[in-house]
Amino acid sequence: MNNQFHILAADGIANEGIELLRKNFDVEVRDKISHEELLEVIPKFDALIVRSASKVTADVIERATNLKIIGRAGVGVDNIDIQAATERGIIVINSPDGNTIAATEHTFAMMLAVSRNIPQANQVMHSGGWDRKKFVGVELRNKTLAIIGLGKIGAGVAKRAQSFDMNVIAYDPFVSAERAKNLGVQLVNLEEIFRRADFITVHMPLTNSTRNMISLAQMRTMKPTVRLINCARGGIINENDLATALQEKIISGAAIDVFENEPLAENSPLRNLPNIILTPHLGASTVEAQIGVSVDVAKGIIDALNDRPVATAVNLPHIPSHILEKLAPYLDLAERLGRTITGMSKEPISSVQVKVNGAIADMNSSLISTAVLKGMLTTALDTNVNLVNANILAAERGIHLSEIKSSIARDFSNVVTVSANGNFVTGTLFGNEGRIVSINNFRVDVDPHARILICPHINQPGVIGLVGTLLAKHNVNISGMQVGKTAIEGTSLMVLTIDNPLPQNVLDEMKALPPIFDVTPVAYDV
Repeated sequence: MNNQFHILAADGIANEGIELLRKNFDVEVRDKISHEELLEVIPKFDALIVRSASKVTADVIERATNLKIIGRAGVGVDNIDIQAATERGIIVINSPDGNTIAATEHTFAMMLAVSRNIPQANQVMHSGGWDRKKFVGVELRNKTLAIIGLGKIGAGVAKRAQSFDMNVIAYDPFVSAERAKNLGVQLVNLEEIFRRADFITVHMPLTNSTRNMISLAQMRTMKPTVRLINCARGGIINENDLATALQEKIISGAAIDVFENEPLAENSPLRNLPNIILTPHLGASTVEAQIGVSVDVAKGIIDALNDRPVATAVNLPHIPSHILEKLAPYLDLAERLGRTITGMSKEPISSVQVKVNGAIADMNSSLISTAVLKGMLTTALDTNVNLVNANILAAERGIHLSEIKSSIARDFSNVVTVSANGNFVTGTLFGNEGRIVSINNFRVDVDPHARILICPHINQPGVIGLVGTLLAKHNVNISGMQVGKTAIEGTSLMVLTIDNPLPQNVLDEMKALPPIFDVTPVAYDV
């Protein structure tokens, strides 16, 4: 167990995830924690795991002086202030796949239940009644199902609906026609959704643009026989308008699992309507889903606290895990190139260019540029700099980033070049190990994982001996050395790997050697 990091698990996280974390870190479990208690205890924790009950608001994040990552054991993160977390460099992750099947199946269960009046009939039976005529339902076969949001859950619902011989239409502004065709779904606009559908199910996140997406005005354009299902997020369907539409028989029925404020108020008008089915946010409430999301988030926290990129971070560009695995060693290389270019710059950097050549340029390689900024800023700032907030911190300091990508690379399969203030440095991978292969047109082979000295000098006999003698006199050990040449006649570049920090007086003495033009120290792991 690594007692260096302390994890707070709130809201009833499944034990499988807790035990996985306990193999690595100190974990405190608080299944039910009030907002006031969370504010009080959060300063001592490095990671926080929540479900939907705890609200990780800006005031919590402000007090979370040690917090590095927030894990949401589920898909939606609307109970977390993403902007506040991002500004503080706190990674926010979720588990987008762990409860996909559970939410898909619950959606379909709600659709079947509302079409056949199953809960109402069950309640009458338990009360001693028997009334077949009252609960005549409708079939799903040949009905039109409209899906708003064709993500993984929406696509799963579409697949199951087709097995029921339903006609499936959908609205999703971020899904291509080709993707929809592969799913056997027809893409239409919202107006057509509301006009044509017999059943409408929503699977969108709650945002400013989706809040109250379905209100009374939209319901008035629907068939009076339509049934609405919401197992996504409360607030997408306006609850007061829904109550009015059901009461006045503007629509036929609804099945709602999520609400704008949870738990649903006792005096909510929805509770008194016979033609609505209500469940208390059960979309992810299966044994398998709870285990899945807790294990997913635990693995993400372990990766993040061990400085490995996390594919499910919601405040970083989304990159599929198989691509992220290939990019990971380039992120480490890019960070070290950023540190190098900062060390080489004699003036503050206001503009930096990152050039990516080779096959990695065809990937979503924006994180490489972010990693460069992280490396540049890490040694200059006393705040936590990471892949989450590096772009924000750079922009605040007026650093302009430009990116160039090309699938063509010379000499190596993939290279990353960083340039600023007239200097540039290029790196690549040897296996999975990053190497610097060029500094200001000097060809070198440098391992950027220790301390180096970059020394341009006159190409003449005895220079190496002069430098070696000086450093030996001051008990500075040289563990590696490279000498690179360029087209500039009479000039070479010496790169020394040293074991100890170089005191300023030794640095000044070294710069004063007649053949030496300059000496730039770069420390990568401090």
